[in-house]
Amino acid sequence: MSMFDRIVEYASRQLEIPAEEITRDTTFESLGVDSLDIVEMTMDFEAELGVELDMEGAKISTFGELADYIDERLS
Repeated sequence: MSMFDRIVEYASRQLEIPAEEITRDTTFESLGVDSLDIVEMTMDFEAELGVELDMEGAKISTFGELADYIDERLS
């Protein structure tokens, strides 16, 4: 499963966002995902993947950008 698919699955399950509403270009803001949601999601992925994600310095506003950022941190 790709990182993007994992993020979509997470957002669908934890944030109750229908998966079909999420594309790589979908912004967090457009779906009402706030900074607290993003911090929580990031912490969950850090724990699951065993990698530190520094979201403060990253300019991430879409689900696709988040997937790409996590993929970069894992490589």
